[in-house]
Amino acid sequence: MIGLLGQLFFTFFFIGLFNFGGGGAMLSLIQGQVVTANHWITEAEFTDIVAISQSTPGPIGINCATFVGFEVMEDAGFGNWAGVLGSTLATLAVVLPSFIVFFLIIRVFNKFHESRTFADTMRALRPAVAGLIGAAALVMIFRTVWASGRPSVSLLTENFPDWKAWVLFAAAFVLGYTKKAGPIAIILGAGVLGLLIY
Repeated sequence: MIGLLGQLFFTFFFIGLFNFGGGGAMLSLIQGQVVTANHWITEAEFTDIVAISQSTPGPIGINCATFVGFEVMEDAGFGNWAGVLGSTLATLAVVLPSFIVFFLIIRVFNKFHESRTFADTMRALRPAVAGLIGAAALVMIFRTVWASGRPSVSLLTENFPDWKAWVLFAAAFVLGYTKKAGPIAIILGAGVLGLLIY
């Protein structure tokens, strides 16, 4: 159990250390580590965790780390108390790098905030952030299924349960993009419709 807790801590510390652009950008990093690299949870479980993380108060990346930490320890058979410990360690690990970096930056920010190099660096990071958020969206929409008996062959399939989920997704996109509906209204509306439909 100690080994898994340590691996969980260092994995989420790595995610927190190399994340730029907030929780949305963090999702593709989390998926890459917990689903693809370590195989702790399935893509379907990860999609469920992301949906729950978006619906609960707080930053989505931190919420996702909390839920993943619990799920990993419980799936390993250590029980609820170990799940709570896994949640705590994953959450602490994912915020610790930001805390350390922010503490260091705030001490030197006044020296560099007018620097052209600093401004150019922040400007160069914007496309990377947009790419990470787009990658997180693709991870949630599609999943990779490896062909039985042929480990080198994979199929890309959609991750939605049925056509009704696609209709909800399209409606949320249209309302957010054209009607400028707020994210809280969209999340609440989708949650209520999801309960009624499913």
